[in-house]
Amino acid sequence: VLDVAPDVRGFAPGDKVACGGVGYANHAEVVAVPVNLCVKLAPDARLDLAAYNTVAAIALQGIRQADLRLGESAVVIGMGLIGQLTGLMLKAAGVRVVGIDINAAVLDLATGRAADLTLLTGEPGLPEQVDEFTHGLGADAVLITAGTSSTEPVNLAGRLARKKGKVVIVGAVPTGFDRDPYYYRKELELRMSCSYGPGRYDLDYEEKGRDYPAAYVRWTENRNMTAFQALVQEGRLEMEYLTTHSFDLEDAPGAYDLILARDESYLGILIRYDGDSRQFAKRIDALSPAPAGRVNVAFIGAGSYAQSHLLPNVQGVDVVKRGIFTASGTNSKSVQERYGFEFTTSSESDILQAQNIDTVFVATWHNTHADFVGKCVTAGKNVFVEKPLAMDVEQLDAVAAAVASRREAGIEPRVMVGYNRRFSPLTVAALDHLGKGPMTMLYRVNAGDIPLGTWIQDPDLGGGRIIGEVCHFVDYFIHACGSLPISVYATAKADPENKEDCVVLNLTFANGSVGTVCYLANGPKSLPKEYIELYRAGSVAILRDFREVELHGSAKTSKKKLLGQNKGQKAMVEAWLNAIRDGRPSPISFDELFAGTRATLGAIASIRHGQVVRLV
Repeated sequence: VLDVAPDVRGFAPGDKVACGGVGYANHAEVVAVPVNLCVKLAPDARLDLAAYNTVAAIALQGIRQADLRLGESAVVIGMGLIGQLTGLMLKAAGVRVVGIDINAAVLDLATGRAADLTLLTGEPGLPEQVDEFTHGLGADAVLITAGTSSTEPVNLAGRLARKKGKVVIVGAVPTGFDRDPYYYRKELELRMSCSYGPGRYDLDYEEKGRDYPAAYVRWTENRNMTAFQALVQEGRLEMEYLTTHSFDLEDAPGAYDLILARDESYLGILIRYDGDSRQFAKRIDALSPAPAGRVNVAFIGAGSYAQSHLLPNVQGVDVVKRGIFTASGTNSKSVQERYGFEFTTSSESDILQAQNIDTVFVATWHNTHADFVGKCVTAGKNVFVEKPLAMDVEQLDAVAAAVASRREAGIEPRVMVGYNRRFSPLTVAALDHLGKGPMTMLYRVNAGDIPLGTWIQDPDLGGGRIIGEVCHFVDYFIHACGSLPISVYATAKADPENKEDCVVLNLTFANGSVGTVCYLANGPKSLPKEYIELYRAGSVAILRDFREVELHGSAKTSKKKLLGQNKGQKAMVEAWLNAIRDGRPSPISFDELFAGTRATLGAIASIRHGQVVRLV
């Protein structure tokens, strides 16, 4: 351990740990891992054995699902690395094990270690040998740790399991099977095993460190890892044979060549790092510094949205890409090389305090937006943030206070939120047709369902879809009618999961305009996502999914259709950078950004209290 977060307990710099988690426990010299995906080891622990932490937790969760008792029998189909670990832990628990595989070499390794009896797939008399091994009963449980597109392992499991026995799928195999042994003759129980165990894919558990009470969930993914490490430390697993190859970090490509070539048998392959060094670079500079430019940009966060819509549009001779700071070192380095940033860093101060950076793009999770915007404004940076501006009133007020402080000093800060739809060419055409003034507006969004468990639905990370997405459409109304909202009344369809993603907002504006947003998650995918109607003074503009606009008025009805959808992403970024280059105000005023965010938050309050919310 090099360092721990202030709220982490039980770990300290210098500790030995084992960790897991895709995207966290990477092949890298330094990784940042959430606390529930880390296990503290004894000071004398062997790290070459502890490194099997992740695959062993997968194996152990399969054993939990099999629910075997001392003296019972199990068949493990697929004696690769996870199958070997499964057999080792089953035997340590007093379970008699049969190992089956198509590869004689891995069976030789397993014999006497991970299995009491080993059999080649397709070997004559295989079912009879298992029957004899289990004294005519059949296996109490069959664990499938193989990876194949064939249904043979599942059907074989049905033939080998005893009546009322269990079949547990751990590996990647199809779930189709012959009905006869499963239904008619044996009434087998088919169980699935979820990765490392309970907590996997749960944001509360993995990201926020909220553990499940052991009285109710005895074995979580962390407790599975801990149990495995205890077996290793106590010497109850004969594991040395699992490591068939090891490579120093600089020779790591050879490890992948070995796997891809398939010329040599292998089981466990370790990569060795220099564990003595305690000094690691927190900033990596490009080989040559970036040239001078009129807009010097940096990115805080560079996920899928930034790489799809922001970074490709941050181009031009007047733009210099200086620094990038993300939560993932591998992502940071990849983006640095792909887009030509001068440096990548793990310290936000390298961005906020840099004198040669004047503009910052923030594309992080929603719960961090307001904090980064406030810091950028205070540091005198132009700041673009992917929506939303803030997740609650307190965050919004903090951003407003930072802006007010700069205004008191005679400086109007440039703050921009990624409300791209107002920059679409079809929006421009519609408003040219209608002109500015009081309007009646309708915006229907066929948003589609996003299940609970994803970060945007999480109230602490994404804030839900009203905060994260409906803000787009409120801003669109502000731009269309040229006025700020003064009240909002919102209702939500009853939902058993309380997701609040089928909502209707009714807004009134200072110039007399009114608008309705229908944001719906229960529509079909065949229906276009966005539909807009704008009415003013005898004229109407209808926009369909930002592909087509239909204009009605005193003259002949006209239509304009694009070859592809254009929601204004490129035009938005260009307008923002051009404003900075030319010394002009932000394309969207902070007053509009504040009012739109306040209206979105007011919509949530309206749903909660069932009444109209007057907006300050």
